[in-house]
Amino acid sequence: MRNRILVIDDEADIRESLETLLELEGYEVELAFNGTEGERKLESRAYDLVLLDLMMPDKSGMEVLKTLRERDRHTPVFMITAYGSIEAAVQAVKLGANDYFQKPWDNEKLILEIERVIAGQRLIDENTQLKRALKQRYSFPNIVGKGDKMLRVMDLVAQVAPSRSTILITGETGTGKELIAKAIHTSSPRADNAFVPVNSGSLPVDLLESTLFGHVRGAFTSAVQSKKGAFEVANKGTIFFDEIGTIGPETQAKLLRVIQEREFTPLGSNEVVKVDVRILAATNADLRKMVEEKKFREDLYYRLNVINIMLPPLRDRREDIPLLVNHFLEKFSKENEKFQDAEGRTQLRFEPEAMQLLLDHTWPGNVRELENVVERSVVLASTAMVPVDVFPEYLLHAGGIRLRRSENDALPADASLFEIVADYERKTILEHLERFNWSQTDAAEALRVPLSTLNQKIKRLNIDVKRRGA
Repeated sequence: MRNRILVIDDEADIRESLETLLELEGYEVELAFNGTEGERKLESRAYDLVLLDLMMPDKSGMEVLKTLRERDRHTPVFMITAYGSIEAAVQAVKLGANDYFQKPWDNEKLILEIERVIAGQRLIDENTQLKRALKQRYSFPNIVGKGDKMLRVMDLVAQVAPSRSTILITGETGTGKELIAKAIHTSSPRADNAFVPVNSGSLPVDLLESTLFGHVRGAFTSAVQSKKGAFEVANKGTIFFDEIGTIGPETQAKLLRVIQEREFTPLGSNEVVKVDVRILAATNADLRKMVEEKKFREDLYYRLNVINIMLPPLRDRREDIPLLVNHFLEKFSKENEKFQDAEGRTQLRFEPEAMQLLLDHTWPGNVRELENVVERSVVLASTAMVPVDVFPEYLLHAGGIRLRRSENDALPADASLFEIVADYERKTILEHLERFNWSQTDAAEALRVPLSTLNQKIKRLNIDVKRRGA
């Protein structure tokens, strides 16, 4: 794979000059015409090096550099400016720049420095990956992510899994808290014993206590026989409390006693049952705030929060979206046996505009929401290249897209850029089809696109080829 370089400069001739120079040296080059555009590109994908102009009208290079370094300490950055000074160079280096070049620069020196820094960063990355591989005794095949945030989570899971410490997993709904809990359990010495999940929020108080501690026959009206509770079932294993913040005060007190004493009394019984259970808990609520508001016991909070694993929302780990999409495409393609090659791997891919919409969405429902969208797409896909119109309406609306159901529909007055581009594509394709007597093969050749691509666009843009060609 070619190394990818991002050039951020407000001067068109500078961008074009660097693009020509770098492409001749075999680099893949992307361009941003100002600081805001540069930040958008940096958020959407990874680069091997950034060439960043110091003076730009909307945002200075220093501002862009500072923003980048707050979330990415590793990507090499070269500052380029016509206003070179020792002070500016020192400030740029303090903010995390790797080097500093003044316009006009020496092409040969610039290329040599780029090669040196990229090669050095590659060695650092390889060394880091090797250390991580040696350090992590456990693998987590169901946890998908390559960004720093998720790699730190996986490193922490690997560190805490062998212990018996109580762990509190926090994060928004849909971030995968139960998946992390299962990874901790399966990577621990307790893996051969039970993992017992308890959805605290879905059970009324009396039923929750019966579920946790069990009951003896006759403990209450419907207790026709004795039943073991989740703690007893999980003995020697792990119990996982999902949405721990929803349990009531009385149950909180009993749970605290179990954590402290490792024993409990089933409902209706006088017999104390001792257990060896590891406790994992998860919540999307702010338990500290609930403690301050007297809604959650402070002593229980500190018992649960021995080690905290905080899962980032999907909007803060956009670099993982393509990996997650591919993971879910493979998963649901196998379930539906759709568009698989001879080795059983999926051939499904999203069209570029559909993939861009997935990258741009804020994902309030996080990974679970993305999983649902991909599952729907697999079910509705009629070709291996999945178009944007398989997405649910809310997702299209959030991206400013309103699908036109007919080629005769008028372009809305407040049309988004996507809709304007789609309208232009529709008109251009129609003109070429009419010109070549509705021959898609000839139209595709004239438009210099593969026939499959043209077919996909005809379908997405609702162009009725059969009716017109009749």
